[in-house]
Amino acid sequence: MFRLMVIVAAICVSLAGAAQADPISRDPTKVPPGAYALDSRHASLTMKLAHMGGFSNFAMRFDGLSGGFTYDPANVAATSMTLEIDPKSIHTGVPGFDAELAGPRYFDAARFPKITFVSTRVDAGPAGRGSVTGDLTFMGKTRPVTLDVIFNGVGPGLMGQGTRLGFSGGGAIKRSEFGFTPAAGSAGDEVQLDFEIEFTRK
Repeated sequence: MFRLMVIVAAICVSLAGAAQADPISRDPTKVPPGAYALDSRHASLTMKLAHMGGFSNFAMRFDGLSGGFTYDPANVAATSMTLEIDPKSIHTGVPGFDAELAGPRYFDAARFPKITFVSTRVDAGPAGRGSVTGDLTFMGKTRPVTLDVIFNGVGPGLMGQGTRLGFSGGGAIKRSEFGFTPAAGSAGDEVQLDFEIEFTRK
């Protein structure tokens, strides 16, 4: 019994240490070069738009994200990133409404099963801040979009395994520019996008 308690205690200490792990650097030049894959368990995209002229900024979250990027700290401008969003993963907290939004009246996920963002330019700024410009394809239309990005840091993954890094950021689009105009009388045209994303090195 005593031996079992020691083993359990050791596991708990190990897990606690892993949970307390912090990024070892917030300097983008310290990120190892290579290919990185998005960790879908630690990624989200939230969109907000005004409801009925501004009674609230209604928030919806997409849980289904995938993608990755290649990176070379010696040539940040050459960074290439691709993100895919599953419109069926829309989450408002109201299941019936989620299904309606994914249906033909709104996101029409059966016809447009993916929302994609492919980077065309990366601009690195001071203190880990910068921007990523790319082509956003939504509802069958592609338009350039620029997103502000904050580099949250790089460090070891859980239990010290692998390399993990994270970003926060966002931007704004006008849904009418993509032909997405349902509920135009009660929902605003400008959509605020906010994301939290982690990547792991392949």
